Amino acid sequence: MNGLCEECGADSDCKAGFKCEVQTGGGNRCVPAAECYSNRDCSGGKVCQSGSCVACASDDACGPNMMCNNGACQPKAECSVDDDCRAGSNCIEGRCVAVGPICPQDPIRFAFNEYSLSTQARTSLNGLADCLRQKAGNAAVTLEGHCDERGTEEYNMTLGEKRAVAVKKYLSNLGIDNGRLRTVSYGKERPAAYGSNEDAWAANRRVEFTVAR
Repeated sequence: MNGLCEECGADSDCKAGFKCEVQTGGGNRCVPAAECYSNRDCSGGKVCQSGSCVACASDDACGPNMMCNNGACQPKAECSVDDDCRAGSNCIEGRCVAVGPICPQDPIRFAFNEYSLSTQARTSLNGLADCLRQKAGNAAVTLEGHCDERGTEEYNMTLGEKRAVAVKKYLSNLGIDNGRLRTVSYGKERPAAYGSNEDAWAANRRVEFTVAR
């Protein structure tokens, strides 16, 4: 090249894993090609330093939101206990993971203008109480009372509260701590079904449940 004998003129003149590089003192030489150019080129949690993938020595070497653990980069722990996560998520191996509802419960239905519990409702609540004792720890339970569209707003707010309280008393009698049970009435404000017919009215006379850690 240019009247001089060089080891290479281009990367293609070098064997695999080497590249052609101009030397400081002059001349071209085949030198080992860089193993990496950024941390993304490395695997196994290693970091890229001076073209080589090496074990990390500090969190700073791993980059934002990452930590160095025993020489390998890994995501920083998002949580250590379930309380570090928002409702509906649990802390699993340092990450907040969405989980299904605790003790899912179908709404309890009521007859027109009634807040007494049917035999079917009591059977269903027996199952909920068992789940709350066995799987839900000290999870809080919100009991939402609802009504159909008939009647005044004030009357239905009162009836919705009576329905929620009836469920609360029954669960309390089954041994569920009163402090875990919260009642709220929405009256006829939040219908589950729309329409002025028996099917819609029956669907709207209910108590719904929210169980949260």
